[in-house]
Amino acid sequence: MKQNVIAIDQEILNGTPVFKGTRVPVKTLIDSLEAGDSIDLFLYDFPSVTRSQIIEFLEMTKKTMLAIA
Repeated sequence: MKQNVIAIDQEILNGTPVFKGTRVPVKTLIDSLEAGDSIDLFLYDFPSVTRSQIIEFLEMTKKTMLAIA
């Protein structure tokens, strides 16, 4: 994953993967989408995350999943 999307730092939420420049865990986005929430609602709830970070994360996740399928 590109360095500008996800950060893993023991000093931030004990190393939980977060969107870079935020304290918002990536898992929060996944949980939100699984619950049926829209990206727009997620962005409203977590304004420190950008739409481009979400799109990049989803594109990278898709490429990873297709590579192992």
